[in-house]
Amino acid sequence: MVHKTLDARGSYCPGPLMELIFTMKNEPVGTVIEVLSSDPGSKKEIPYWASRTGQVHIGTREIDGCWSIVVKKIK
Repeated sequence: MVHKTLDARGSYCPGPLMELIFTMKNEPVGTVIEVLSSDPGSKKEIPYWASRTGQVHIGTREIDGCWSIVVKKIK
């Protein structure tokens, strides 16, 4: 279940990741956040960031030419 969706379509690297980081800081542990991005770099960059920071990358999928990347805040 996604709690919050960030529409970062039209933003380029590192914009979508920066929006995710800012949002994560203000959300409680357990929040599931979906990032919509038209930048193909986000499909690798966001999961990498999640693994490096101890968050959980739930999944990535392509939808109509953009990427949906879902991350859960666990700490």
